[in-house]
Amino acid sequence: MSTGPGTASAPAPDGHDDPTTPDAPRKTSMFASLRVRNYRLFFMGQVVSNIGTWMQRIAQDWLVLSLTGSSAAVGITTALQFLPMLLFGLYGGVLVDRLRKRPTLLVTQSSMAVTALFLAVLTLTGHVQVWHVYVAAFAMGLATVVDNPARQSFVSELVGRDQLQNAVSLNSANFQSARLVGPAVAGLMITGVGTGWAFLANGLSFVAPLSCLLLMRARELHAVERAPRGKGQLREGLHYVAGRPELIWTIVLVGFIGTFGFNFPVFLSAFADDVFDAGAGAYSLFNTLMAVGSLAGALLAARRGTARLRVLIAAALAFGALEMVAATAPRLWLFALLMVPIGVFSMTVNVTANTSIQMSTDPAMRGRVMALYMMVFLGGSPVGAPIVGWVTDAYGARAGFAAGGAVAATAALVIGLVLARVGNLRLSVGWHRGHPQVRFVPRERRKELAPAA
Repeated sequence: MSTGPGTASAPAPDGHDDPTTPDAPRKTSMFASLRVRNYRLFFMGQVVSNIGTWMQRIAQDWLVLSLTGSSAAVGITTALQFLPMLLFGLYGGVLVDRLRKRPTLLVTQSSMAVTALFLAVLTLTGHVQVWHVYVAAFAMGLATVVDNPARQSFVSELVGRDQLQNAVSLNSANFQSARLVGPAVAGLMITGVGTGWAFLANGLSFVAPLSCLLLMRARELHAVERAPRGKGQLREGLHYVAGRPELIWTIVLVGFIGTFGFNFPVFLSAFADDVFDAGAGAYSLFNTLMAVGSLAGALLAARRGTARLRVLIAAALAFGALEMVAATAPRLWLFALLMVPIGVFSMTVNVTANTSIQMSTDPAMRGRVMALYMMVFLGGSPVGAPIVGWVTDAYGARAGFAAGGAVAATAALVIGLVLARVGNLRLSVGWHRGHPQVRFVPRERRKELAPAA
């Protein structure tokens, strides 16, 4: 990552972002960034809030399915939640680059708490209708337009560049740890006392991150120059990304995967309800097992300490292939077990893409670049969720899940070849310390890196 004001050329490659580097990945302490007091507070607040978020996600999907009996309706709910990111995400990034991150997060987190409490009141009083859920999902999405890029870019202010990969990975581990608890508790609440209590729990959970933000020491934050108010900043951000292949192609890849491969509310609810006829308990189980794998993937990323494009491409290929395999699983137990490796590779894609983009971006541009990344990654759901929901309703859950995996795997393969061509690389197959090694190397190094006999 360049520390200057930004130029039209890509940052000079170094050991952590050069996909051709033959050295082993740099290891770091798994919990190194937790030594930073401000980040530790941020982490603690997110633990509580993330549990509430997962409870609401499960309750929201199941409530819509109960009210309508339609997987397409679940897809529409997901689409409405992420539609604001697609429409306004870039403008949110411009605002984030101009504003101080901590006060911004206090506003966005408060608005999300109010939205959750509003939905809780409607559900607990028995007045909820599906259009209420649609409105609440859209309102939550509006807050996310600013909240997501602000939270993503705020991490670098908390820990600095040296521990950015570790902090991003621990954030993901945090989110996935909550995914272990949230769906399980939500499943008990749905079957025991109803979905409204899950919405109430999420609304109250925002007290934790708000309190932790207020307890942070401003003097210990890593200062980042804010972008001045001016014209053409949105266009400047797009031009910045367009001139850097390692940014634009990574964003394109996560766009395809986020749009078609990550529609788990549609896929998993359909498998639980239609394929295996197992109800909300199975849906919670699928999410919980995927969270186990995602947590493992995040912790492995925290240990790795590097973000390489070859890791991203390989993980995306594996993710798509596993989705296609899971789509054919004949038994519930086998489908459930496959959620673990799917979680591992989905989180590897997520963390590697997020970290490589942040570390390759100038600080003054980070809000806009991360907004574009989140807009493509999350904003693709308004396009993908109704499509895969329609495919699932029309041709069955297995066809929908397999199609999502096929798109993810194909995108990874094509973009991997494009990046290799842009970087003038070739595939090298050989042996390293007694083990087979497959990697991309510069074409001019063909002779010196020829596979060993």
